[in-house]
Amino acid sequence: MIEMISESLEKTENVGRAIASKLSGTEVIALFGELGAGKTALTRGICQGLNVKDNVCSPTFAIVNEYRGNHKVYHFDMYRVTDIDDLSSTGYFDYINTGILIIEWSENIKEFLPDGAIMVTIKCGRAENERVLTFDGLEGIDV
Repeated sequence: MIEMISESLEKTENVGRAIASKLSGTEVIALFGELGAGKTALTRGICQGLNVKDNVCSPTFAIVNEYRGNHKVYHFDMYRVTDIDDLSSTGYFDYINTGILIIEWSENIKEFLPDGAIMVTIKCGRAENERVLTFDGLEGIDV
């Protein structure tokens, strides 16, 4: 397990770019954290590191945003998912192993995450822009 502190939005995006350098194309990245913790900022950095040229934003109302860069990226928002029927209706199971899945609000689908998923927890720190990021399943991030 790795823990690091981000002091700014830019640093969180830099962490995302560092994560991107470790990806091969079919990972599931499960993001955990409260509203405003920085899940979308981290995703934006990952997508930048994968040469995605689109504007990366939260898929709150779309449920999933699809991006293309070095790999296909599927950015999910599971905030409104409450049961297996909701999860199935998102197409989640069909996307596994077809690209990189980045899942916000993974706490809502934890029992359906595949073995080997990269777990990232983001918590607000002491200062206004400080975030504490904890990684499980990803080694050697250098930011």
